Amino acid sequence: MKKYLLNLFLAAAGGLLLLPAYVKGQHDDKIIQDSKNAREEFIKTDRLMQSLFENSYGYAIFPNVGKGAVGVGGAAGNGVVYEKGKLTGMAKMIQATAGFQFGGQAYREVIFFENKAALDHFKENKLEFSGQASAIAAKEGAAANVKYREGVLIFTQGKGGLMVEAAVGGQKFTYEPHNAK
Repeated sequence: MKKYLLNLFLAAAGGLLLLPAYVKGQHDDKIIQDSKNAREEFIKTDRLMQSLFENSYGYAIFPNVGKGAVGVGGAAGNGVVYEKGKLTGMAKMIQATAGFQFGGQAYREVIFFENKAALDHFKENKLEFSGQASAIAAKEGAAANVKYREGVLIFTQGKGGLMVEAAVGGQKFTYEPHNAK
């Protein structure tokens, strides 16, 4: 039994090591286009999100986040950062979790920033979400009565897969200014 559990753990750890390499291989242009498509999907799901995209100080959108776990889990994705509607940079997200979990899923995530201070905190690579952070599942009417928490508002939207999870973990972000071509 110990050997089986060790092999299971090593397989999960190996998959987590490969996930960031896969995500890292995506090109900025593809991520930018995917982020535009993700924005439209969020708005199509809940028309009220249009106002958040237009009126927030800025937002980071991660159009393709992959998540997988067998006991130990992780997620990773690349995204695009917009300030006052203009693309300013690229971002990476990694997440680690521990607890009862099994499976894999793909989802998209958008983080809205209420003001310059909140966005600057993100751009300085100081934003991390702990297990206590909560995201709102994007669905019709979800944006009706939302409130920023410490200048940040998070929405997620499933794209596919199945995940059984009772886990805690955190997300860590890195920001890089975008070099316009």
